[in-house]
Parts: sequence; C-alpha cells; structure tokens
Amino acid sequence: MERYLLRDDIWWVGAIDWDVRDFHGYETPRGTTYNAYLIMDDKVALVDGCRDGFGPEMLARVRGCCGIRPVDYMVINHIEPDHSGAIPWLLDNLRPEKVFCSKRAKEALAFMISPEWVKQWDLQVVGTGDELSLGHRTLQFIDAPMLHWPDSMFTYVKESKTLLPNDAFGQHLAHSRRFADEVDQGDLMEEASKYYANILMPFGSPIAKMIDKIAEMGLEIEAIGPSHGAIWRTPEGIAKIIESYRAWSHFEAPERVALFYDTMWHATERMTMAIEDGVAQEGVECGVYRLTANPRSEMARQVLQCKAFLVGSPTLNQAMFPTVGGFLTYIKGLKPKKRIAGSYGSYGWGGGACKQVDAELRALGLDVLDPLECRYMPQMDDLEACHELGRTIARRVKGERA
Repeated sequence: MERYLLRDDIWWVGAIDWDVRDFHGYETPRGTTYNAYLIMDDKVALVDGCRDGFGPEMLARVRGCCGIRPVDYMVINHIEPDHSGAIPWLLDNLRPEKVFCSKRAKEALAFMISPEWVKQWDLQVVGTGDELSLGHRTLQFIDAPMLHWPDSMFTYVKESKTLLPNDAFGQHLAHSRRFADEVDQGDLMEEASKYYANILMPFGSPIAKMIDKIAEMGLEIEAIGPSHGAIWRTPEGIAKIIESYRAWSHFEAPERVALFYDTMWHATERMTMAIEDGVAQEGVECGVYRLTANPRSEMARQVLQCKAFLVGSPTLNQAMFPTVGGFLTYIKGLKPKKRIAGSYGSYGWGGGACKQVDAELRALGLDVLDPLECRYMPQMDDLEACHELGRTIARRVKGERA
C-alpha cells in the first residue's frame, strides 16, 4: 500500500477516509485523512494512530516502510478517538518497546480504554523539554494543552526541522495527493479555515500563546505534518498557514458581513434581501445563508471569516425559529469574539424571536446592534428600515460610526 516520504526518512503512513460526511456534527463533504508518521532511524518511531477500523490500512503502510523490522517506539500526541481508536489494535500488532504520551493523556486513557491497558503498556509520560533520541534524529516534545483537548502535545523532529502537531494546521480533506502544494489552494484554505472555525475557534488564546511559544523556542520549521489533510512542506505554505492561525486566533477578519436567517412565509427572507442591498450599497461584501440550505460547519466558517453578522428569525410560538436556535447554540460553543452582530425578524400576533436572538448575541459579549422587527409581511417603511440596517452595519465594518 502506497506510503509517502515527507522528508529525511519520515514517512506518511496514515489512512484515507473517503466516505466520512459527519464528524461529530461537523459536515465533511470532502472526507478526511488520519495522518500518522513513521520515522526510520537506529530506532523506529511511529507518531500518532488512527480511527478504529483503519488500523489494517495504516499497518500495511508501516510494514511497507520497515518490513519485519520492529517499531521501537510509539508516540501518542492526542487521544481523541479519531487518532487513538485503533491504537490498542496497532499496539497488539506492532508490540513497541515503549509508548510515550502526555501526563493528561495517560490519565484519560485509563478511562477511555481501561486502567489495566495503561498498566500493561507502561505509558511513558513526556512534556515540554523532554527529548527522545532515535539515533541520528531527536524527538522533542511540546505540551499543547487545549489545542484542542487537555492532553494534546506536539512532536518536533529536531534535525529534520519537522513539526508533527496533531490537530493543529489540519483540514478535513481526503485526496490522492499528500502535500498542500499539490492540491487546489482554494479547496485547501477553505477546509483549513473551516477546520479552525469548527474545532479550534474556542481556543484562540492558547493557540496565540502556542504560536508565540514556538517562536520563542526558536524552532526552525521546514515541514508541518498535521493529523488531518495535506502536509505543509514549502516555505510559502508554512508561512501562510501559520499566519492564518495567528490572524484567526486574534479574531481578525475581512471587512465582510454574513446574514444568517430562516423564514416561514418569506417575510424574514424579504427583510434579509433588503439588508443585503443596504450592505452592498456601502461597497461591503455580503453573504446570505439560509439555515436550512447550508451546512452548519460552513456557517461557522463564515462567522470566522466575517467582521460582522446578523441573525434573522421569524417568531414561532413566541420564540425563535428552531433552526435559528440550533445555529445559535452551535455558535455559542465556538465563542466568537470581536464581531459586530445583530438580530432581525418578523412576527404575527406576538413577537419574541428577535428579543431572544438579541439576548443570545449579547451573552456572547459581541458588539450588538439594536434589533429590528416587522409585523407580518414587511411593508415599504419596514424594507427601508432593513436597508438602513444593512448600511449601518456595513459602515461599522468599515470603522465608521453612524
């Protein structure tokens, strides 16, 4: 089975999941990969595992690299099941001499698998500053808590200047090519930003600190092997993804507005189109996303990529529309910051939706505009008010005060 040389006898030996379309609620229309890396030296080390069921595919690639030669060490960077699910099976088949992980990983694996399993393998705890010699190459470990689980850590191959950061810098992208410079750059960065938005957005502060820490440590990075998607190996690609993470972790975004809405009898839809026209009149880009027509993971990406967003909802039973409530619950967990936001919508005999959406946005600590409501179908004065709301939020995006 085909394996790929990253550099300096570091091989990609992971697995490709062409068919996955849902990743614990995150839509993955382009599939994903479970990346693992085999380092051939005086000692052979395997870094990371894969999802349960993909062990045989990964093992075939490992054996394609080292034949009957034993794998001496295994490193577990992160214990989430998409990386650790097949590890018990892999260890039973590879029988490495030692297994290394973070302190929190060892503690959690006792619950995820069993205390007896942890004792059986005598997991070796490592952390920032610890090193493991393979002969000609040295593995350096770096604690990376909350990127994006408490147990996470990075492995850096010093002599090869290669960073293996598990869930950082990745994408859910199944492809026959392994390297970022070999795939469509639009697809690549779309999936990289979607991955960050849906998985890493809540952890902006620790991510920003980790980027600073890597710079302070003076790590030279000439390749980045994430746990999902394409591998970064060119100076331009490495600089691009690190700078993107720096900007995203500080919640920087383009001057752009997103309108998220749903509608029952087209009243809120008409309001949405009038708001979009107002934004466009100010020369600001605007995207319109009906909640029933767009994947939730893509809408989270738009929150990341827009400086402002509005949420439109009709009132149903004196409350926000169910799809709007689900969207706000999802966004609440992602904890966006430094965004201008607001609510709008229509109601019939009784309101409620706008007030509830407004309260949810304010609870996130965003810069929230006053809500805008209309009764039944929007009339000319209502549409003019919507148009003005669009112009107002566009001016705010541009840094102007109304």
